[in-house]
Amino acid sequence: MSRLDSVIRRLTAQRDCLGWAVDHAPEGQFLDIGLGNGRTYHHLSEIAPERDIWSIDRAMKAHPSSIPPKELYLEGEAVAMIEDLAERVGQTISLAHYDLGIGVPEKDRPLADAVGNVLHNILAPGALIVTNAKFEGFEMLPTPDGVPEGRYFIQRA
Repeated sequence: MSRLDSVIRRLTAQRDCLGWAVDHAPEGQFLDIGLGNGRTYHHLSEIAPERDIWSIDRAMKAHPSSIPPKELYLEGEAVAMIEDLAERVGQTISLAHYDLGIGVPEKDRPLADAVGNVLHNILAPGALIVTNAKFEGFEMLPTPDGVPEGRYFIQRA
């Protein structure tokens, strides 16, 4: 499979999993870990306009149409920013999206493990995590029809 086909498959899986999760998430705020260009943040704000969406990234690089409100954006390393967010909002995040890494599992795993270890501090009971990496200690849920197995994951706190 070409890398282009692979990214199309990943983005389609991501969109489908996010759509399902938005429909099934408990009450609360959302969190996008890794704002990047802002595509996921923009999508979430379109399909869940009533939710506050926090965003975290090392540096603001989002497209101008996808910049979150200043009061809902945290800039810095993911683990430290999640810890900071926990102090601000407690366990009120009902949906978290995580899609960090370079696509090389052995290089991406340490960050995913570190983030997974602190997610418990911000997730409301029954919160959903839509992710490109499996996190330990969370319930694995089935993905929507059409999402290739192992391509994207939905987990519950």
